[in-house]
Amino acid sequence: MTDDQMFERNLNLQTAFMQYLLEHPDILDRLPDDFRLVILPDDDPELGQRNLELLGRQGESDKPLVIARMRTCQPLDLKMRPPQVFVPVTAAVG
Repeated sequence: MTDDQMFERNLNLQTAFMQYLLEHPDILDRLPDDFRLVILPDDDPELGQRNLELLGRQGESDKPLVIARMRTCQPLDLKMRPPQVFVPVTAAVG
């Protein structure tokens, strides 16, 4: 997969995810105000791996991480199979 293909796939998934959030604003109540989004496609392990690698290269951030698992099959039908949204809990040090 080229970087351009990765960008296009991620852009399509992010657009679909944002549309889903607009249609289900109650989900926004459970998400942090400012976060980093990582989409892990259930049916595209190569893209999921590349997204995790990209996250690892970005290093530490003060923004909380939100993970969305969703399918990439076109056309995306998020009504039939909505994304699973996870907000990992950070362990308190002390």
